[in-house]
Amino acid sequence: MTCVVSTSNPLLAAARELRSHLDANAEKAGSAPLPEASVQAMRGAGLFGAMSPRELGGAELALVDAIDVFAEVARADGSAGWCVMASASAAAYFGAYCEDAFVDELFEGGVPLVAGQFAPNGAGVPEAGGYRVTGSYSFGSGLSYAEWVGAGFLVHPPEGSSEPPRYLFGLVPRDAVEPRGNWDVLGLGSTASWDYGIKDVLVPEGATFLFAAPTRRRGGPVYELGVIAQTAAGHAGFAIGVARRALDELRSLGKTKVRMGSGSFLKDDPRFLDELGRLESRLRSATAWVRECFARAEATTQRTGRLDRVENDELRQATVHVTQEGADVVRQAYLLAGTTALRSGPLQRCFRDIHAGSQHFFASPASTQDWARDLMDATPDSALDA
Repeated sequence: MTCVVSTSNPLLAAARELRSHLDANAEKAGSAPLPEASVQAMRGAGLFGAMSPRELGGAELALVDAIDVFAEVARADGSAGWCVMASASAAAYFGAYCEDAFVDELFEGGVPLVAGQFAPNGAGVPEAGGYRVTGSYSFGSGLSYAEWVGAGFLVHPPEGSSEPPRYLFGLVPRDAVEPRGNWDVLGLGSTASWDYGIKDVLVPEGATFLFAAPTRRRGGPVYELGVIAQTAAGHAGFAIGVARRALDELRSLGKTKVRMGSGSFLKDDPRFLDELGRLESRLRSATAWVRECFARAEATTQRTGRLDRVENDELRQATVHVTQEGADVVRQAYLLAGTTALRSGPLQRCFRDIHAGSQHFFASPASTQDWARDLMDATPDSALDA
């Protein structure tokens, strides 16, 4: 699919320049960790800084523009797209929300390479200067090359207090974690999303922020959207890019492939054309909703300076929808391609990667139910009054 590159989004042009390079590296790597050549090429192009504040050397892209960049990388290689969106969003959180002294260290050599899981799988004990953290984590995407590793952890109140635990995000240097492997998976093998542990590590107070109520210390209003919206942008871009690649591969294949028992190319088969048209319609529709939701949510923060909860629920649902629709679109493309997709190649890679991505929390039905509740809350007694 040919698109016009926006002159206001130079990182998109940079990602497209890397398309063939990332694709070739992915073919060679198989399920081995993301090649160093891919990591350094993306870093040199500034892609890991897509979401970081400008004052720290990042691009601070509008979320729709960041989605386009992540989609372009994922179109070339799903694992590369997954890694760059995970690192870019995490670097942006800490760059926007953490204290000056830590951020100066974190960004001293440019936008850092960040990996890790931020689910509250650790416990933090307060002590002078920070928290002593121990926890076990999974899905540390990018651990093979990361410089810093993230961890979510709970800090419980003193005994007898009625206060709830505090849920914090923290970062530690890569050498402070224990990689545990355990990444034998269907797809996204090159993300090296290994399990890892953190044991009795001091996380400085300045290297943490509250998940539910981070304080924006630098950057524009986009950071008022918080962690969820910024993370969702990455997952939406990944799904769009992988599904886009699958349909592009199917269209190319349709020009030359003749299925067994057929006397014509796929491109001349009415059934194939009907299916292709439907799949394109589904992906483009889901993509359009993603772009609409994220643009509207960001515009609201620009106007009001705060997150709108209902808009946040909608963009989360748009992310779920494009991921699940994308997985089905790729599955149908896989079937239409016949035995070509069965063999090693881009279509098989898309099939494996999108189905791996569809198992993530950001593709789960939890947000679907939240958004449906919002719809019900906003529904008047008479449908005509809606």
